[in-house]
Amino acid sequence: MDKKQFYDFIMKMQAISKIGLLFSKDSYAIDNYQQINDLSTKMLESFTEVDFERPNYFKRDIYPTPNVSTRVLIFNELGHILLVKEAKSGTFSLPGGWCDLYDAPSQAAMSEVLQEAGLEVKITRLVGVIDRTPNASVPEYVLVFEAIPTSAFNKLNYETTEVGYFDLDYLPEMSHKLTIEEIKRIADACINGETIFD
Repeated sequence: MDKKQFYDFIMKMQAISKIGLLFSKDSYAIDNYQQINDLSTKMLESFTEVDFERPNYFKRDIYPTPNVSTRVLIFNELGHILLVKEAKSGTFSLPGGWCDLYDAPSQAAMSEVLQEAGLEVKITRLVGVIDRTPNASVPEYVLVFEAIPTSAFNKLNYETTEVGYFDLDYLPEMSHKLTIEEIKRIADACINGETIFD
């Protein structure tokens, strides 16, 4: 393992620990995530000779910036779009989610589709970037991709309970993550070969 790979490994461990500390409710898991966070911080300080008690990129109060997420639009042969049903809300959305550190945007998008829809895909193009800040609970930019399936459906993960293709004129109840208007705007851009932004 060369220096860059070692650094990337430590940074990934640091990111996993931060996410775990943010979302975990289990006391045992929180303790483990805290240990991983502390160990990876020490390793980073040793590796980079930087004191991470000073302001750093994980502390969002330095310069607040929007969160970045991905959403992926996949059509079937009938022109219907792929949606996933979220376990938590019971509502539907395009597959996608927050981008993890050190994942390229397209890789983040493909990973989310595999996790949520159980489908391997090939990204065919960037449809655009949507500013969801007015409609979201946190400032958010969404990177929207179009993709085509490259596998059959596999097992879903814990985040979703159902996956299927839906007619744009008869969409189910959508989650707060994308409005019906936003989905139709994305679909129109795909159909017309356009790029959308803001």
